[in-house]
Amino acid sequence: MHLLLVLLGIWCSHASAQYETLTLDIVNSQIESYLQLIQNASLDTRSLPSGCALACSFMNFALPGQVSYENSTIYQYEESRYWSVQQESDIPTCRFSPEDALGVSLAVLTVQVTQCQFAVKSGGHAAFSGASNIDGGLTIDLINLNQITVSEDQTQTSVGPGNRWFDVYSALEPKGLTVIGGRVADIGVGGLTLGGGMSFFSARYGWACDNVNAYEVVFADGSIREVTFATYPDLYFALRGGGNNFGIVTSFDMATYPQGDLWAGSEVYIYNNETAASLNNALYWLNINGPTDDYAQVILAYAYSQAEDIYAIASDLQYGKPIAYPPILQNFTNTPGAIANSLAVTNLTALTVVFNNSNPGGFRQTYWALMTKNSPTLMSDIISIFMEETDTIKTLPGLLPALVFQPINTDMISHFSKNGGNALGITTLDGPLVLINLAFSWSSASNDTAVMQAVRNIVNRSNATAYEQDLGHPFVYQNYAALEQPVFASYGQENLEKLRAASKKYDPNGVWQKLQPGYFKLF
Repeated sequence: MHLLLVLLGIWCSHASAQYETLTLDIVNSQIESYLQLIQNASLDTRSLPSGCALACSFMNFALPGQVSYENSTIYQYEESRYWSVQQESDIPTCRFSPEDALGVSLAVLTVQVTQCQFAVKSGGHAAFSGASNIDGGLTIDLINLNQITVSEDQTQTSVGPGNRWFDVYSALEPKGLTVIGGRVADIGVGGLTLGGGMSFFSARYGWACDNVNAYEVVFADGSIREVTFATYPDLYFALRGGGNNFGIVTSFDMATYPQGDLWAGSEVYIYNNETAASLNNALYWLNINGPTDDYAQVILAYAYSQAEDIYAIASDLQYGKPIAYPPILQNFTNTPGAIANSLAVTNLTALTVVFNNSNPGGFRQTYWALMTKNSPTLMSDIISIFMEETDTIKTLPGLLPALVFQPINTDMISHFSKNGGNALGITTLDGPLVLINLAFSWSSASNDTAVMQAVRNIVNRSNATAYEQDLGHPFVYQNYAALEQPVFASYGQENLEKLRAASKKYDPNGVWQKLQPGYFKLF
């Protein structure tokens, strides 16, 4: 017991010192002492723990109450907070839920000493296994890093990655404020922001990654540093679209803007060629003319309903002011034949809940991404491909397929160049563009191969069709991408090399590439 107290005292003394004093050598020494304690206490010939078992045991010793195991209610609760069944099905050796950045630092150093592979979870909304959970490894769940602090002048909000966007908007809304973030209530702050981050207000302000003033980041060496355009311009660039390849972000300082109620909702149609043509032309027109009124945004979704055996269209409209039926959106609202209409003045929090209800968890999921140039004819061709391929699997249990179009106008793209530019590789010369998301959910693992092949066919055929018409674009949006899609190569060779250079500079031992194998990697 005396040795246990001594070791705990050593760790606590470093925890109270400057961040940089917690080093790999220190943690290695602590773990060696911890192993000696275990060995001295053992009365049998059992082998000492190794790898992830040791990492979990040491973290549990150093930070009691922040590590959970499979038989605990905390572990089960945190496992239940994944969107896709594929992610929820991963079973880590333990889950670590740090209470501050220093705890994250200790975990980063511990996995290096023990060579334990790990995953990091913010909201857990990725579709594929291993993105923010890991079989047999250590999952670092940032659920307790949930601070939301507004600056005195109300121009910046410090947001912890343990928040989901519902939490953030609920805190800011009474103040008449917002940040540029996700459109679905249950999505986490971290993954969306590091991957880009489309917002209802992106035409005015850009994507979420364009509106982060500073990142608090735990580096591979365990140090905790503030990354800004002024302090680490190359890393600041890399974090704007580079995903989980550079460190664990424990706080985002986000630009904050006035925002009250808005007008938004959906008009739903049964699919027919005339209605589709009208709505596709409306999106094409808005993509060109949207800069005349950048309060307007649209999401146009085509989906198949098994229950009715029909294809339907949802025209999701958003206008950033509480003004009903603004002229900029009249091409959508004047399209006849809607069978349902939920357009109304609402607030951002309520709107994200509506979107969340249309994105239910508890199913097998796959997302795929595609980008094209602006063309209603191409949209029509892609819709036909979607229907042809979906028809081959439409009787599979629980199938819910959707094809989603979003306009990316030149005003939105212009914000990508703020503070040295983001890493996405898109310029105003490329626009206007159309971002496409293929989102399929289904019930049974036995149908994984059939569903994945059908969606792969849609993406490949659509991409080929786009390039045949000289309307293709290479960009693959990380937050919508399937694991097999080449996200970082799609940013262009120059930006890919910048990302790789930043990785080698700030993570020379490849911790984020080798020990954190999930999600999209640079090498």
